[in-house]
Amino acid sequence: MNDLTRYQDASAIQRVLHTARTVAVVGLSGNELRASHFVGYYLKRHGYRVIPVNPRETRILGETSYASLSDVPETVDVVNVFRAPDALPGIAREAVAIGAGALWCQFGVINEEGARIAEDGGLTVVVDRCIKIEHARYVGRMHWLGFNTQRITSVRTGLQ
Repeated sequence: MNDLTRYQDASAIQRVLHTARTVAVVGLSGNELRASHFVGYYLKRHGYRVIPVNPRETRILGETSYASLSDVPETVDVVNVFRAPDALPGIAREAVAIGAGALWCQFGVINEEGARIAEDGGLTVVVDRCIKIEHARYVGRMHWLGFNTQRITSVRTGLQ
């Protein structure tokens, strides 16, 4: 994909984050050290319903893990993808088939065919962006370590 900017529109990203309630995370890992696990945990903490999609796991983050998107028994607002780029066309077809509202491809998950399939199917498409980082940017508060401290202070740090 030569020009990613059409899939990185700030207003589309904000619209997805503000309207979504249910996020199916394809490739969500049960390993707490994996980025997908951290992102899923973050999304749950911020009020999203997280549905794991990983055929190698039965439960992740206290939720039932499904083998594929077509096995998910409820409506999905966002399909968030942590898979190799060559898997994206199949995932995009499934996302369209289940009536998802958006296909969100994490950093490095770039596949022009997959993005086009989802877009042609009426989904909002976000490519090469982290849903956790974008949430912190537009909805939460980004801490310099990448997480929200939930601490408000008026203490100055010596800079005047």
